[in-house]
Amino acid sequence: MSTEKTGRNWIAIITMFFIFAMISFVTNMAAPFGNIWGMSYEWAGMAGNLMNFTAYLFMGIPAGNMLIKYGYKKTALIALIVGAIGLGIQLVSGVVSNIYVYLLGALVCGVCVCMLNTVVNPMLNLLGGGGNQGNQLIQAGGTLNSLSGTLTPMLAGMLVGTLTKESFPDVAPLIITGIVIFLAAFAVISFIKIEEPQGDLSQVVYEKSPLAFRHCLLGIIAIFFYVGIEIGIPGMMNAWISHESFEGAAAVAGSLAAIYWFLMLIGRFTSTAISGKVSSRTQLITVSAVAIAFIVIAIFTGNVNITLNLNLGFITIQDAQVPLSCVFIFLCGLCTSVMWGGIFNLATEGLGKYTAKASGLFMTMVVGGGVMPFIQDYLAREVVGYLGSYWLIVAMLAYMLYYALIGCKNVNKDIKID
Repeated sequence: MSTEKTGRNWIAIITMFFIFAMISFVTNMAAPFGNIWGMSYEWAGMAGNLMNFTAYLFMGIPAGNMLIKYGYKKTALIALIVGAIGLGIQLVSGVVSNIYVYLLGALVCGVCVCMLNTVVNPMLNLLGGGGNQGNQLIQAGGTLNSLSGTLTPMLAGMLVGTLTKESFPDVAPLIITGIVIFLAAFAVISFIKIEEPQGDLSQVVYEKSPLAFRHCLLGIIAIFFYVGIEIGIPGMMNAWISHESFEGAAAVAGSLAAIYWFLMLIGRFTSTAISGKVSSRTQLITVSAVAIAFIVIAIFTGNVNITLNLNLGFITIQDAQVPLSCVFIFLCGLCTSVMWGGIFNLATEGLGKYTAKASGLFMTMVVGGGVMPFIQDYLAREVVGYLGSYWLIVAMLAYMLYYALIGCKNVNKDIKID
């Protein structure tokens, strides 16, 4: 698709940006809600997050097939209804005080965000014409995704204040707001004409799997680790500080997590500005190396506490005694901000008609956002403590660096993609 045509399809682009924001809202509700359940069930802190991302494991490929059969618009509409239902189930779980109802709701929400992710990433990449321009649109959408991610834990933390077993009614207004937004989005998108960027894919013949492309296969593995990194970094910090003994710990933890997501917003905004000139590969190499440095420093500064005062207008922390490590942890938001778009862009480069199927495979491996933080949570509770668990993050970042340096090179250019 030409750049000229991209410029004429702003309705589709803005719609995808909005969907990107809703993905983050639903995903980031899992951590604060899980912390509430964690007061009654020790294992529950990351369980909702695990269910949310487990949905990707069995829904990723069907979601890709839905793109081919029904197109981008219809798939998005179905996803929005599923999302409203999932949030509704989570709301009911607080009323009936049943953790298994909550886990069901988290699973249904996971189905929603999997479908939405399957739609938004390839469409923005294709609307941008692939390459640096495709990555630029993904990063622009990611900026709104990060804004939503910034506000969600912060608002949840402010509503909860101090974490207790009876905190469910406190977050109900946020969940109800999400349901209303999903239904409003459904109504709006129903009346918007969105052209399919690749035309009708239902009659296309696929000679091979996208996995036949080595750079796509390794990119899919990279996505598995990346989402574990993105969720694990702030999620573990949130759990760590939430369980500290000082008054308002949950609010401080939510604000610290919000800073991480805010820095992701800054990083994606910056990447949007430079991606037309700086390649996805260069960005991925840089941020992977810097993130490794930040996490290693955080691990070795764990015994140092600082008094944190911060006022960003919508994020305020006053006289909070927090570990210095938290500063280096939330600074990683600048690094993780550009990884998703960079990996997706590099892994789908040159795939042509295989892009939709590859998107489904990508979404399947987003299950890493549930699996890896769950493993990290176990390591934190039972083996090495909160900071020690971040060595798992270092290992996954090392793979990111490998993929950026070597794994992203397309060595299968001979495969027919027309």
